[in-house]
Amino acid sequence: MSAAPDTDSIRGFLTSRRARLGPREVGLVASRTPRRVPGLRREEVAMLAGVSVEYYTRIERGSLQGVSDAVLEAIARALQLDADERGYLFDLADAVNAPGRVVPAPQAAVLRPSVRGVLAAITEAPAFVRDHRRDVLAANPLGRALYAQMYDGPALGADGTSVNTARFIFLDPRARRFYAGWDSAAHNTVAILRAATGEHPRDAALTALIEDLSQRSALFRELWSRHDVRHHYQGRKHYHHPVVGEIELQYETMALAPDDGLSLAVYPALPGSAGQEALRRLAQLVPAGAA
Repeated sequence: MSAAPDTDSIRGFLTSRRARLGPREVGLVASRTPRRVPGLRREEVAMLAGVSVEYYTRIERGSLQGVSDAVLEAIARALQLDADERGYLFDLADAVNAPGRVVPAPQAAVLRPSVRGVLAAITEAPAFVRDHRRDVLAANPLGRALYAQMYDGPALGADGTSVNTARFIFLDPRARRFYAGWDSAAHNTVAILRAATGEHPRDAALTALIEDLSQRSALFRELWSRHDVRHHYQGRKHYHHPVVGEIELQYETMALAPDDGLSLAVYPALPGSAGQEALRRLAQLVPAGAA
């Protein structure tokens, strides 16, 4: 399985989006002829998009070379793609039409001092800097205390400092207990990585991560085959921490504009909530002077 765009990823994405729609959902009268496969037929998508069946068939089979933005928009509307899925379709087309060299595995990331200063200044909520591969490049003391199990298991990188949340979720059995909604966390993580392959199609380290998880986790393989796509900007997190128990937090993720692919994630608790009290107890586990 590769992060680079190929006919399999294009075909898999478009056929999976077509399979989830029925004629009535797009305003068509269902035919009495039995359908051999679920969802819309290719000719129905072509009609809705205003292109020939032959042209749409070629696109769905993986040929996006020279396909105009107008046609991509029409297909996105016909398949009722959401904003993340539409962006992924355009990323696939961009990668096919503007090929480039494979990006080698990165050297150890060096965060700007100002970013480390921001992390240090956040003292009442867990905070992390992550890249598009779900590598956690830095965390404040509360962040490390919240995800303490991630720092002593198979998620830990070869450098002994960076960790990867996808590896934690799929390769560390403790993650199933740690995440109150583990199934949702697993699905979202795979969908986020799928979106990353569109935005960073020739990232060798991303390809290596996906191939490793695919070999070591049957569930990852199954979820990857669904071709779901999403980003993860805000919402709620619910954890079963092994020491302080239940913790429910909010989260906000913000891109670090000068740093391609990096984002700052902050997990505050609602004022006066049980989550805020749990964070206070968690802070007591942080060693004095930790940074």
